Amino acid sequence: MQSPLPKQQASTLKYSRDWRVWWRLTRPHTLTAAFVPVSIGTALAFRETTVHISLFIAMLIASLLIQAATNMFNEYYDYKRGLDSAESVGIGGAIVREGIAPKTVLLLAVSFFAMAMLIGVYICMNSSWWLAVVGTICMAAGYFYTGGPVPIAYTPFGELAAGFFMGLIIILISFFIQTGSITIAPVVISIPIAVLVGAILLANNIRDLDGDQKHGRKTLAILVGRSNSIRILGGMFTASFAWMIGLVALHVVSPWTLLVFLSVPKAITAIKGFIGKTKPIEMMPAMKATAQTNTQFGFLLAIGLLISHWL
Repeated sequence: MQSPLPKQQASTLKYSRDWRVWWRLTRPHTLTAAFVPVSIGTALAFRETTVHISLFIAMLIASLLIQAATNMFNEYYDYKRGLDSAESVGIGGAIVREGIAPKTVLLLAVSFFAMAMLIGVYICMNSSWWLAVVGTICMAAGYFYTGGPVPIAYTPFGELAAGFFMGLIIILISFFIQTGSITIAPVVISIPIAVLVGAILLANNIRDLDGDQKHGRKTLAILVGRSNSIRILGGMFTASFAWMIGLVALHVVSPWTLLVFLSVPKAITAIKGFIGKTKPIEMMPAMKATAQTNTQFGFLLAIGLLISHWL
């Protein structure tokens, strides 16, 4: 008679048949930070040249893979450092709730990075090999967000790093692979997207403030306090919308891009969802509303850019 499988291995085998466990591991509500910048960078390129759909799809998949892998590294290292438990809110929970082996999560994250690198080779072959350097730096930032001796997530610079790499850099790469150049337009248009990507991280840190503080993190939310963090989040939303008004006033973009203001109600929902809340589970709707604001703002901006090109 064969001996029974070890408990954790049996659990992994069980849940390997349940796609929802692996889907939650990617933390899908954060993936907007990947596909929104790619869409905007490509929409901007559409105004300059003929867009290569294959490059757009390749860039989109690579960005999603890197974002998902970053989330998996987060899951793995937060578990190893004792931050996650079965009661933790906002995590995939593959390790602490579903019994997936930590090494399996780490291997999957590395595999996603490897797939993104292969796609990156295709992108470089059709644009510039300098992108290999930029892409490597982006992946390193994803890893060191929670990996390494001093994780970025444990510092006040998480929002800045996320906005820079997942906002500015992805938009510029998406634009460059289509046009072969960088102009001032994608740089200035990327600013509100970078701010909103950073807002997703800030919302996450507001929700996790108490738990992070107990484990020695020094996030922006911890340094300034919950009330001030909510004010900063509101300021980030306000700055993003005001920036678009400025770009229209300076004739950098068409008034059609003011379609982004249709996402204002979702931003208001996010702020109201944080006010007066202290328990992580109570703040989950506000966290999701913040990510949805980024999604709506980004897609409305892309639509506005496309309409202005066609009319």
